[in-house]
Amino acid sequence: MHSALRPLFLACLMVSLVGCARGVTSTPGDAPNLEKWVADVRARPAPPLDPLPVMQQFETFEYAAQSLRDPFSNAWSNVDNGGLRPDPNRRKETLEQYPLDSLDMVGTIGKGPGLIALVMAPDKVTYRIRPGNYMGQSDGRVTAVREDGIEMVELVPDGAGGWLERPASVALEDQ
Repeated sequence: MHSALRPLFLACLMVSLVGCARGVTSTPGDAPNLEKWVADVRARPAPPLDPLPVMQQFETFEYAAQSLRDPFSNAWSNVDNGGLRPDPNRRKETLEQYPLDSLDMVGTIGKGPGLIALVMAPDKVTYRIRPGNYMGQSDGRVTAVREDGIEMVELVPDGAGGWLERPASVALEDQ
């Protein structure tokens, strides 16, 4: 039975191939239609172009600051600000190795002018602080000890080669 189906299969295959070939071929009459269509497309008027954008007029600016001080020069670095500067010969105290915001005031000892502040450092050691002691990393000198906080003055660079005094404080930590 297998050999009987083979001629039938070949016949069907040839008929389908002939049908496909007939649909693909073009007739000689198609070329004039194509040429006519191309001629019609070329004869159409071109679409109008968009108008050019209007150029915006800008105001001119004249730079007139040539005679002013150059903000990037170091001309003001030799200004005398009263001799404020850290003492390079002063021996650093223990609490000067810590940033001021890492130090916590935890209490006081004594009364009146002999009041002593108790300050806990990040190493969990409590230190006694009196006016005149230094703490923080900006040469902060303690000016007053109160029951609710420590007042101090720090020396900070002013950006022009000098130094400025800046008030600072450490408040008693709420337990």
